[in-house]
Amino acid sequence: MIQRMLRSILLLVLICGTSSVSKGAEVDYSRDIKPLLSNSCYTCHGPDEHTRKADLRLDVRKSAVRAAIAPGKPAESELLARIASTDPDRMMPPPKSHRPPLTEEEIDLVRQWIAEGAQFNEHWAYQPPSRPDVPADSPLQPIDHFVEEQLEEVGMTPAPKAEPRTLIRRLYFDLTGLPPTPEEVATFEADASEVAYQQNVDRLLASPHFGERMAIHWLDLVRYADSVGIHGDQEWSMSPYRDYVIKSFNENKPFDEFTKEQLAGDLIPDATLEQQVASGYNRLNMITAEGGAQAKEYLAKYAADRVRTTSTVWLGATMGCCECHDHKFDPFTTKEFYQFAAYFADLEERGVYNGSSRTGNWGPEVRVPTAEQAARQNELDQEIAEYESVLSTPTLELAEDQQQWEATLPDAPTWQVLSPLETKSSPEVVWKTLEDGSLLVGGSNPDKVTYELTFAGRDQKVTAVRLEVLPDDSLPAKGPGRAGNGNFVVNRFSLTIDNKDVKFSSVTATHEQGGWAIANLLGNDANKGWAVLPEIGKANEAVFELSEDLTITTDSKLKITMPQNHGSGHAIGRFRIAVIEAPRPVKAGQSPGVPAEIRQIVELPAEKRSEAQKEQLARYYRSIAPRLAQPRQQLASRQKERENLVNSMTTSLVSHSVEPRTMRVLPRGNWLDESGEVVDPHVPGFFGYEPEVEGRQSRVDLANWLIDPRNPLTARVFVNRLWQLTFGKGLVSTSDDFGSQGALPSHRKLLDWLAVEFVESGWDVKHIMRLIVSSDAYQRSSVRTLQQRESDPQNQWLAAQSHFRLSAEMIRDNALSASGLLVDKLGGESARPYQPAGYWSHLNFPRREYQADQGEGLYRRGLYTHWQRTYLHPSLGAFDAPTREECTARRTVSNTPLQALVLMNDPTYVEAARALAVRTLTEGGKTWEQQVNFATQAVLQRTATAEEQNILRSLYEKHQQQYSSEASASAALAGVGAYKVPDGVDAVELAAWTSVCRTLLNLHETINRY
Repeated sequence: MIQRMLRSILLLVLICGTSSVSKGAEVDYSRDIKPLLSNSCYTCHGPDEHTRKADLRLDVRKSAVRAAIAPGKPAESELLARIASTDPDRMMPPPKSHRPPLTEEEIDLVRQWIAEGAQFNEHWAYQPPSRPDVPADSPLQPIDHFVEEQLEEVGMTPAPKAEPRTLIRRLYFDLTGLPPTPEEVATFEADASEVAYQQNVDRLLASPHFGERMAIHWLDLVRYADSVGIHGDQEWSMSPYRDYVIKSFNENKPFDEFTKEQLAGDLIPDATLEQQVASGYNRLNMITAEGGAQAKEYLAKYAADRVRTTSTVWLGATMGCCECHDHKFDPFTTKEFYQFAAYFADLEERGVYNGSSRTGNWGPEVRVPTAEQAARQNELDQEIAEYESVLSTPTLELAEDQQQWEATLPDAPTWQVLSPLETKSSPEVVWKTLEDGSLLVGGSNPDKVTYELTFAGRDQKVTAVRLEVLPDDSLPAKGPGRAGNGNFVVNRFSLTIDNKDVKFSSVTATHEQGGWAIANLLGNDANKGWAVLPEIGKANEAVFELSEDLTITTDSKLKITMPQNHGSGHAIGRFRIAVIEAPRPVKAGQSPGVPAEIRQIVELPAEKRSEAQKEQLARYYRSIAPRLAQPRQQLASRQKERENLVNSMTTSLVSHSVEPRTMRVLPRGNWLDESGEVVDPHVPGFFGYEPEVEGRQSRVDLANWLIDPRNPLTARVFVNRLWQLTFGKGLVSTSDDFGSQGALPSHRKLLDWLAVEFVESGWDVKHIMRLIVSSDAYQRSSVRTLQQRESDPQNQWLAAQSHFRLSAEMIRDNALSASGLLVDKLGGESARPYQPAGYWSHLNFPRREYQADQGEGLYRRGLYTHWQRTYLHPSLGAFDAPTREECTARRTVSNTPLQALVLMNDPTYVEAARALAVRTLTEGGKTWEQQVNFATQAVLQRTATAEEQNILRSLYEKHQQQYSSEASASAALAGVGAYKVPDGVDAVELAAWTSVCRTLLNLHETINRY
C-alpha cells in the first residue's frame, strides 16, 4: 500500500511538475522550455524593460541568440553555462532571486533544445485558433475524436459509460443546477437510449433554470454583488443586471451581442432598457462613500479594477500585473494597461459617493419595471394622455369663463420675488443675480457650505415664503444642485425679519427624495435634509407657511440661512425666494397667486396680446378653471399613481457616457504622480490588429475588438469555461490565466476546434454546451481504475469523467428541492434567508440589522441570496462562494468541519430536513422501509441499500427514544424555521425522521456531482 502511494506521488510529480520528453523525441518550446524560462528567468530577462538586467530578453529569440544562446551549439551558449553553474556569482537564477535552480532534468531539456536549434514559438494562446482536421470517416464526434486521439497517445483506456441514474443526475446539475426528480430518473432508467438522452439535453437547455445555472459562474466573473464593498459596504440595487444575465443565457443570446451590450450597451443607438441594464457591468466594481476618502485615488482604483476584470473575463489575461510595471511574463506593458483603462474614462462616476442605502445616490441608474408594472404604466400613460387632451382643448364655455376670471384678477394674491441686498456664504462662492430674480451660484464648490442671504422687504403682509430650486445649463446635469448628479441637500431653512426669528407652522414641497423629506428642514437633526433625486434638471419648490402673518415694509430686512452640510458639494446651484399674502393653507404646487408673467398678459388689452401670449393665458386658465376641476383631479390622481408606481420600480445602476476624463500612465501605480504620459484608449499592440476607427476609440470599439474572429483569446477563454462547468476543470486548468504562467491546454486541438466552432456557429452558447454534454467523454463514468488514477492522477487526459462538489448555491438548492420547499420563481430582487444573529453586528456606516425574509424569500435559489461583499452569507462562504470583491474564474474548493456544521445546523438545512420528514411521513408509505426509500429517493434519487437501511434504522430508533423522553427537544426542533407542520403529524416521529433527513442531506453523495 505504501509502495503504491509513493508510486502515485512520483507520477504526480512527473506529470504536474516538469515536462518529460521521451527519448528520441524533439523538445517542444511551448511545452518544455518556455515554462522553465518563464518561471526562472523572465523576472529579470523578460518583457518588463524596467527590471530587465544586462539588456537581455529571453522571451524574444533575436535578443536571446545575440547574447546568451548559440543555436545548435550548447557548449557555446552562455545561458546553458549559467543555469548549470554552481558558482553563486555566476549561477542563474542567482541565489538572491530566491528562485530554485533548475534540476538536472530541466538543464538537459535546455541543452537538447539548444542542440536542436533553439527554436522559439509564439505563445500558443496568442496565435489565432484554426480548426484542426477531423477525418471525414471518423465514427466519433469531433470532441471524442480529439479525446480518443490523446488517450491512444498516452496509452490509456477510456472508462465505460456512466450508469443511467448517475448520468441523468449529472446532466441535470450541469445544465440547471438542480437535481432531477425520482420520477425523471426512473423514466430515464427505463429508456436510457441516445434518443432519450438527447431529448433530456434539449429539454434542459430550454429550461429557464439553465440561465440561472449559467448565471452563477458569470456573476462570479463580473463580481456581481448587492453592496458596494468598501468601508460601510452599503447596499445598492443591481438585481435587474442579474435578471439580464439569466435571460440572456436562457434566450441563447449570441455571446458577441452579450459582450457588446455589457461593455457598451448605453452607446448602442436607441439603446433599449435591457441594453442599458446590461451596461451595468461597468458599474459592478467596488466603490466607496467613506468620508475623507480621496476621490482621485479611488477613481484610479476603479479604473484598475475594470482593467483586471475585463481582461480576465474576456481574455483570460493577467493585465492587472501591469498597473505598476510592465508584465514580467507576458507582452503587456504598463502603458497598455492605462490605454485599456482609458476605454472606460467616459463613464459618469465619482471617486467618492454619498449613498447610504440601496436607494441612495450611487450614480446613473434606470428604473426597471416588472411585467405587471409595465402594463399598468402603459394604462396610466393612456389615461393621462386622454385627460391632458381634455384639459388642453379650448371650448366656447371656457373662453367665456376666462373673460369673467380676467375681470376679477386684480384681487388675486401673487408671489412677490425678493431682491437680494447681500449674498454671503461660508466658504465663499460666486453669486450672480439673473433677470428673473433668481440667484445662480458659481465658483468653487465646497464640500459643505452655508448660504446667508439678506433681502429687501416690500410693503405687504407675509403668509408664506417660497424657495424655488431651478435648473440651469451651467450646473451638473442641469441642476438644480451643484453635486455631480445635479442634486443638493439643504439641512435647514431659517428666516429672521429685522433680527427676529420667524416660526413656520408647516412646510410642503412639490417633490422630495425618499429619506430626504422637506419636513426635515423644520427639525433639529443636522444630518437630515431636503433633496429631490430623481427630479434632476427640473424646477421644484418648497413653501414655508408662517405660524402667524407678519407685516413687512420696504425698510425690513429678511435674512435667510441655509446650511448645506451633507458633503460632496451637495449645495443648491440656482434658486429664487418669494413671499405672499394669501388665504391659508398655502402649499407648494398650489398657486394661491397668479404668476407675474400671467398677470402681465392680463394687464395687456386683448387686441395687443400676441398669439403666443393668448395661448399661454388660455393654457394657464384651463389649469385653474372650475369647469375642469374634475378632469384635473383625475389627471392629478393618475399622475400621482404613476409617480408612485415608477418610484416603486426596482432601480439598476447603468453606464452613462460623458466627456472622457484625462487618463495618464501612473508611474508605479501612484495616483499622486501626474508626470506620466497622457494616453487614449488602445488595445494591446502585440495582438497585431486593432479597431478600425477614426478619432478616439470607445467602449464599442473595445467590444468589437474582443469579439473579432482574429482575437485569439475570447472564444478560447469562454469555451474553456464551459468545459470547466461540465468537467470540473478547464482544458486549460488556469481558466483565469492563458498567459505564460498559466497551464498549457491538455487538449490543444480540442480547445481550438471548440473555439472556432463557437465563433462560426454565431457565438452560440447552447450549441457548444450541447456538443459537450452529447460527447462520449462527458457521458463516461467518473469511477476510475487504479491504472487510470496512477497514470493520470489529475484526470487531465479525460479517460473518465470528473466528480466534484456542487457549488454553495447548488448545495442549498438541492436540499430545498428534496424538501419540497424550493421556490422556483425566476428573477427579481435578492432574497434574505436565515442568517446567524449578530453576524452583521460590526457592519457600520450606517449600522444595520439583518432581517430575514418572510415567505418565499426564504426558499429561493441560492443564486438570489443577498450578496454582502464584506459579510458574505456564512452558509455560502463556508462552501467557498467568493465575496466577489474581485473577479473569480475558478472557485477554490476546501474541506472543513464548518461545512458539516452548516449542513447539520443552519436553519435552512434543519428546516429542509423537517419538511422532508413531513413528506416522508405523509407521502412515503406505511412501512418504515417504504419511508426510508422515499427519503433517499428524494435526496439521492435512488433507494437505500440494505446496509444504509440498517444504519439509518439505528439512527431513527435512537432519536425516537431520545425525543420520546424529551418533549421540549422535539418542540425546539419543530420550531426551527418558518415552515408550519401540518396537523396530525406526530411530534416524536417527526423529530426522529428529521434527524434521519439531516443525515441524508449531509452525505458526501448528496453534495457531490458524479
